[in-house]
Amino acid sequence: MPAPKVLVIGTGEYVTGLVHGSKSTSDKGAGIVALTLFDLRERGLVSEIILAGSNGTKFSLVRNHFDQLITKRYGLDSSFQSFPADDQKDPEAWRAAMQTLTPGDAVLIFTPDDLHYEMACAAAQAGLHVLVAKPIVKTTKEHDSLIEISRRNKVTIAMEVHKRWDPIYSDARGKLRNLGDSSYFSSYMSQPKSQLASFRAWAGKSSDISYYLNAHHIDFHCWTLEDLARPVSVIASASTGVAENLGLPTEDSITLMVDWLNNSGTRATAIYTSAWIAAAAEVHSQQRFFALHHKGEIRVDQAHRGYDFASDSDGYQSPNPLFFRYPPDAHGRFAGQSSYGYQSIADFILGKRENLATIETTRNTTAILEAGRQSLDTGRRMEL
Repeated sequence: MPAPKVLVIGTGEYVTGLVHGSKSTSDKGAGIVALTLFDLRERGLVSEIILAGSNGTKFSLVRNHFDQLITKRYGLDSSFQSFPADDQKDPEAWRAAMQTLTPGDAVLIFTPDDLHYEMACAAAQAGLHVLVAKPIVKTTKEHDSLIEISRRNKVTIAMEVHKRWDPIYSDARGKLRNLGDSSYFSSYMSQPKSQLASFRAWAGKSSDISYYLNAHHIDFHCWTLEDLARPVSVIASASTGVAENLGLPTEDSITLMVDWLNNSGTRATAIYTSAWIAAAAEVHSQQRFFALHHKGEIRVDQAHRGYDFASDSDGYQSPNPLFFRYPPDAHGRFAGQSSYGYQSIADFILGKRENLATIETTRNTTAILEAGRQSLDTGRRMEL
């Protein structure tokens, strides 16, 4: 079977490592998606790589960025086909790019949330497999539509949530499923205020911080309780002030409190909090959770793995090479294949479904996120 062509829609930080034309100051300066695909192509697992954006004039900068941080660093071929042309701007260029693919090829969607459904729908109807950045869509109506489309066209549609490949999160899931009924779950995830500038084009317009960050832990918790419990109601609360003072119509932090019903009939509570007004610190993203079950409990601090680093140029950091490894190996080659940011994309390309957050298995995640937004807008508890 020939290696698939891969189209990536979106050329932002997670794909290229660029933010508003400059190298990201986060932990993703060389990008994640494109670098992973270049390595997969080097290994013969991907054929052509296509990037589609809305502004073709940015592609010369992207190519230079890739040449400096990828080709010169690892010796990897970082060439790609691009849409639109380098002298054009076209927000619909992804449609022309999709025409170059054939059924069985792959589309990766890393765009603002309100574009996910239209793009995923078009790709699936063309017989293409689709991986979508979280959240996969914003409403259960769109989610149910994609379930039907994926089945009718016999393609895989999945959400890119790399925490399923994190060895600590994966191990915790396995343990929690053997600790009896769920009782209480609390998670927190934040990013610094600089993200408000990075995401100013869509923050509060096409999506919010709950869709963007809470989606991680909500998906993990839904995955952990799969076939063991179901969410029954959601009530949300939010803080404001910082983003609004920057001219962005969005909340600073969002907290969702979700009631769960275990299969045994007992009840559980979950609290998911996300924020994007944190101070610059030793990590780009604070990430942690606590889970209490009837027969045990687990605490995970994903941001601190007992690994500290300091330099004159970068200051003090607590890095996480389990997510993505950038330093080359002893021979100067890319060495990030075992990192979970890489594996979440590679497993989708290779058709490994064991950990994939497929459209069929992620409906509860979408339902909780949608109900949280509705609760904030109406001031009411939402039943699921």
